[in-house]
Amino acid sequence: MSKERWRPRLATVVVAILIVVMALPLVGLFFFRLYENQLIRQTEGELIAQGAVVAAIYADAVRAAGIPPDKLGAQMPAVRDNTNYPYEPIEPRLDLASDDVMPTRPAGLPETADPALAAIGARLDGILDETQKTTLAGFRLLDPHGVVIAGGDELGLSLGQVEEVRQALAGSYASELRLRIPDQPPPPLYSVSRGTKVRVFVAMPVDLDGKVAGVVYLSRTPNNIVKHLYGERGKVTLAALAMLGGTLLIALVFIRTVSRPIYALIERTKRIAAGDRDAMRPLDHHGTREMAALSAAFLDMAAKLQARSDSIQTFATHVSHELKSPLTAIQGAAELLRDSGGTMDEAERRRFSNNIVTDAGRLNLLVRRLLELARAENLAPSGESTTLNAALALLPVDTRLEAHIEAGGDASLGISGENLAIVLANLIDNSARHGAREVTIGAASAGERVAVHIGDDGDGISPSNRTKVFEPFFTTRREAGGTGMGLGIVLALLKAHDGTITLVDSARGTRFEINLPGV
Repeated sequence: MSKERWRPRLATVVVAILIVVMALPLVGLFFFRLYENQLIRQTEGELIAQGAVVAAIYADAVRAAGIPPDKLGAQMPAVRDNTNYPYEPIEPRLDLASDDVMPTRPAGLPETADPALAAIGARLDGILDETQKTTLAGFRLLDPHGVVIAGGDELGLSLGQVEEVRQALAGSYASELRLRIPDQPPPPLYSVSRGTKVRVFVAMPVDLDGKVAGVVYLSRTPNNIVKHLYGERGKVTLAALAMLGGTLLIALVFIRTVSRPIYALIERTKRIAAGDRDAMRPLDHHGTREMAALSAAFLDMAAKLQARSDSIQTFATHVSHELKSPLTAIQGAAELLRDSGGTMDEAERRRFSNNIVTDAGRLNLLVRRLLELARAENLAPSGESTTLNAALALLPVDTRLEAHIEAGGDASLGISGENLAIVLANLIDNSARHGAREVTIGAASAGERVAVHIGDDGDGISPSNRTKVFEPFFTTRREAGGTGMGLGIVLALLKAHDGTITLVDSARGTRFEINLPGV
């Protein structure tokens, strides 16, 4: 036996969606690397700008001091691209995704600086200290051999062995990401971001007439979004509460507009299936327009099924009653013939035999009419069309009365000729059975539909019976062989072709109006 396919409950799906919605901001913390990378490049760009200013001041001081070229450093490399001459912009190039994070910067080594350059550095040292208070960047001014001549507490130490400084001493701009030793315990959220543990180092060569006059060495810890969020934890908490409230509001709206009506409709379905007729009423709360439409469609279907069930039950009762009478008569006559022995004379035997034949014929007629009714109720429209003239030509000539068309004989009707002939035959037969000698038929177009009038000069229908003529098995000629199913077959055939039939008032006889689609 195959296992039932697992399907999640609606509540499970809703809870899962809400959890995902709530988790999205938290998951977003792990995608801060892109923003961290932008912050690092922003920091590098700021250091480049600050370094360029310090380099220009230092170069001007060296030129003013008249330092000879032999005391300067390496030759600056030739500029390969002169497109922007005389401008030589330096673009930030650090990337968290591709650049390795270097170890912490090595300590400086003792070294002696050129006294003239050291004097220049001493004059600039105060400027660098004041600048650092505003920019929070670390400044080191190095001579052409990498010895610190200004900035911080590393005066007289050589940083020439540091990779980025070595490149700058050779005349090329260099920058690195290095691990830093934080001077305060980091908050717990720091573990989420790589950027909080790094420091940006920039080494910019000082160009003086094509030779390296020194290096401006800068460093700063980049800003960090997580640190910013931690600093704004009060606002972040309020935002989280707002997000939680919004999620709960979404859940409340979803439950009220979708979940609750669905469960109410399920409960209503169970009640209807159990036979509770009171359950076939609109829901107290539909939630959405679509749910209201679904509920209305379901309840309409349930009402039609219930009506269909009632109709079948009533029909079965009528059928059993109609079949029971002739069967009882046949059984009684047969028992009398069987039990009479030889005492029953020929006249009585013939009378009972005739009764059996008559009732058997009635049963046969009933069965045929039931089959015709079943075919009519299950008939699918064929898409054919016909006219009154064509349908009337299919009928055999009825010697009991005359049927003729007054108007609209060529009007095209959305029904096959065979089925329209059956409709006309039943109505004409009813007219003949009720004393009519003439039947008149006419058709008139009314927009996209055609109204067909059929009237006779017969006895008509009494006021008390006018509301019963379309009921199954209703007939006033039962003793004459009437089954009461003719109008039922007519009604079923017309309904299958989107048509209707009504009994209309008439000064004489009986008059029906048939409404069918025109073609």
